[in-house]
Amino acid sequence: MTDLFVDKAHDWDTRPAPLQIAEGVGAALRARVALGADMRVMDFGAGTGLVCAQVAPHVATVYAVDISAAMLAQLAAKPALQGKVEIRCQDILEQPLEQPVDLIVSAMAMHHVRDTGRLLRAFAAHLVPGGRIALADLDREDGTFHPADAEGVFHHGFDRDALSAELARSGFTDIELGTATEVDRDQRRYGVFLVTATRA
Repeated sequence: MTDLFVDKAHDWDTRPAPLQIAEGVGAALRARVALGADMRVMDFGAGTGLVCAQVAPHVATVYAVDISAAMLAQLAAKPALQGKVEIRCQDILEQPLEQPVDLIVSAMAMHHVRDTGRLLRAFAAHLVPGGRIALADLDREDGTFHPADAEGVFHHGFDRDALSAELARSGFTDIELGTATEVDRDQRRYGVFLVTATRA
């Protein structure tokens, strides 16, 4: 599988948009989800660990899941995450984690997965009963957030009502959607939502 981020990983943490999104999502997540010292968390699409770093200090373990070895290598090099974060370079749709988790977090990864329903059902399968998700991604946009030739982008954001319905079909309840942050790029502003829900 081609690593689409191999040329971006080395300077990812210096880019304004990822930093702004991680800070906004991290703050919104901590405000809406009670993190506990005994919790096991999956960070789906963990990348270089920008969101991971905001969650890891408050929980027992974070499984940093991504299919980009280059991005995960940057995460692994961060001293603050060592001992708390376990790296999993794998596609959970094809190779699920062996251990269930209490919470799944994700920021800006869902639009890189073609089949949203299948992904949400996989999330439900990874959660303990009563486990929660906190997923952030772009609101529906006109396709200008990414370059026109960007590979691996399957969705130009998500419609909130349609995503809520898909979550309900996938076995989630207590679905709550709100805006985590907004990103300014090329004189345009893009909304980033955070949806939380509970596995039934």
